[in-house]
Amino acid sequence: MEKYLYLGVNIFAISFPLIRSFESRIKFATKWGSLFPAILITGAFFLIWDHWFTVMGVWEFNPRYILGIYFFELPLEEWLFFFTVPFACVFIYEVLNYFFPKDPLKDFGKPFVYVMVPLLIGFGLMHLDKWYTSVNFFVGAIALAVHFLVFNDRYLGKFLFAYLVHLIPFILCNGVLTGGLTKEPVVIYNNLENLGIRIWTVPIEDTIYSMTLLLMNVSFFERFRSQQTIQSLES
Repeated sequence: MEKYLYLGVNIFAISFPLIRSFESRIKFATKWGSLFPAILITGAFFLIWDHWFTVMGVWEFNPRYILGIYFFELPLEEWLFFFTVPFACVFIYEVLNYFFPKDPLKDFGKPFVYVMVPLLIGFGLMHLDKWYTSVNFFVGAIALAVHFLVFNDRYLGKFLFAYLVHLIPFILCNGVLTGGLTKEPVVIYNNLENLGIRIWTVPIEDTIYSMTLLLMNVSFFERFRSQQTIQSLES
């Protein structure tokens, strides 16, 4: 049963959001036309990055906890990760938008960008000898800057709210993958390529990695949703 662990994490991540996609208030299923292209584009970017770092030895996957089905040197479960996790995260984003329509963190959107972009660039420059740290922080800074240039602070407060809330299930799921419940981790990080700082068993860099993953999905999701709204008004 150990070989189903990573698959089980994927199923756990998507199960509740998938079941609740058809309830009458959030109506998440009606938004899949905007969501799936966002997941596809963002997933393509992250899978290329993932493959690159796997080949370089920045991380590897423990064969004990996966099915052993590989595509381009990445296990099937890793491919599923970039569907199940964004699906669940955007579901959290939409649920919060429904229950908190006034965007309680709107005033924090711009300050978040103004602080995080230079901070991430600075930390990236300080740790150029560590691939995961430097590349991760640079990509996060670029994602925040591009989002701000395109959307200003229209969605930043909503994104920040969802990001903070998602950290709870993120730490739980990623904690399982990084060895929080097992003798060996599912995803094995090369500690020479990161800061070695952990939240439970999760590398601190993963919080920025997840921030970028969520931000890109939200950015494309909102762009596609706006386009669909315009098209429906014109027709």
